[in-house]
Amino acid sequence: MVLAKPENKHVLKAFDLSGKVAIITGGARGIGLEVSKALAEAVYNSSKTAEAVAEEIAVTNHVKAAAYKADVGNQEDVEKAIRQIASDFGKLDIVVVNSGITSNIAAEDYTAGQWHDIMKVNLDGAFYTAQAAARIFKEQGHGNVIFTASVSATLVNVPQKQVAYNASKAAVVQMAKCLSVEWVDFCRVNCISPGFIATEILDIHPQEWREKWYSMIPARRMADAYELKGAYVFCASDASSYMTGADIVIDGGYTLP
Repeated sequence: MVLAKPENKHVLKAFDLSGKVAIITGGARGIGLEVSKALAEAVYNSSKTAEAVAEEIAVTNHVKAAAYKADVGNQEDVEKAIRQIASDFGKLDIVVVNSGITSNIAAEDYTAGQWHDIMKVNLDGAFYTAQAAARIFKEQGHGNVIFTASVSATLVNVPQKQVAYNASKAAVVQMAKCLSVEWVDFCRVNCISPGFIATEILDIHPQEWREKWYSMIPARRMADAYELKGAYVFCASDASSYMTGADIVIDGGYTLP
């Protein structure tokens, strides 16, 4: 059904995810960890703590949660993992495509391997994950894809040089728009584009870069990852039932001046 219409219910019930099965790639740390806490299912590649995280989420929230290992850049691997999750849980309702990496290299200095590494995870992996989930959603007749994109999809960050990351995230936003139309009969597809979020992915950067970023953010601070949880729950729930192809920017005003 085109953008399946939920029943008219109490607004708080519209946000209720009880009984839903969700996958979050990159769900063991940073933004993914906070989304995992909110939605409760994790797929991981390199984290050594994913199983402990899944157990903690399950106990704390009285839900069933598990960690699955997959290389999102490998189409066959991610297809197998997502099929296994759907089999183990009996269905699949939501996939949050969150895995991502970055690098800071001058454009003229990129090697083919360095460029490929970014695209393999951020773009290829995003597509393979959504594709594998969509095959299940098409069989079921319903589903929900949420991509973690970035404000870097629409602006040029300074002072860091990160053309590969920015290009990959711009591609994700456009890909999501295309998929939202192509898959409208059986699932919704939306993006969330965070600005600067205080996660370990930014820990390697020098303090002078941080000071530059703060000067450019009207909010004068980064967000904590948990401040994104409401947006992911909104996108995952019936509260956003008529929204598809959207890109929700959460950046403390960073993209506005």
